[in-house]
Parts: sequence; C-alpha cells; structure tokens
Amino acid sequence: MSTEPAPASTRGFEDVCAVSDLEPDWGEVALIGEHQVAVFRMQDDTVYACDHADPRSGALVMARGLVGETVDGVPTLASPLYKEVYDLRTGECRTGAELSLPVHRVSIDDGRVLIELGS
Repeated sequence: MSTEPAPASTRGFEDVCAVSDLEPDWGEVALIGEHQVAVFRMQDDTVYACDHADPRSGALVMARGLVGETVDGVPTLASPLYKEVYDLRTGECRTGAELSLPVHRVSIDDGRVLIELGS
C-alpha cells in the first residue's frame, strides 16, 4: 500500500476497472462499498456512471438499459422496465416523469475508471 497521498483530483474516487474492460454502448455494474453503480462507456470512450436502481421501481436493472443520444448529442439511458429516458450527464428525466436518476462523477486516470459516489 502506498503511503503517498492520493492526487487531489482523485480523492474520494474508487478505482472500479480499466476503460478497456467496458464494451462501448453496454452497461456493467460496479460494487462500491455496498452501492451498485451502473457504468457505461460510449462510442467516443466517454464513461458515465449512475445508480443501478431504477428510479421508479427501485429494481437493480439500469445497467441493462438502452444507451443512446438525442439529436443534439445528449447521452441518454432508457430504463429497461418503464422506458423513462434519463440524461446520463445530469440524471434528469427527459420524458416528462418527475423522476431523476442519481449520477456519479467519473474520472479516467492512466486508463482506469474512477468513480465518486454522489452525496
């Protein structure tokens, strides 16, 4: 174990996998403590993370949602259960439902995906 302090930019972040471990446009689940996080790598290698729990039902399914983007390039995730569409950057529901999907900060360091759970 290193005794060097973590870089300020990655304090509070958990190393979950290599970017190359993630298939583009496909979700995976990372366990951070006891929290399940859905992780997505887009075609342009941008990585997003959100809660794995569906905001409407609480079912742990969001990593199996449909990844896409709007005409203006906003990355989205559609719930596999109720089909609400969420902005992967903000968690805002884009289909009018008064729901939101908790999203988490992602940092890429030397090819590794680091995730900071939101508060």
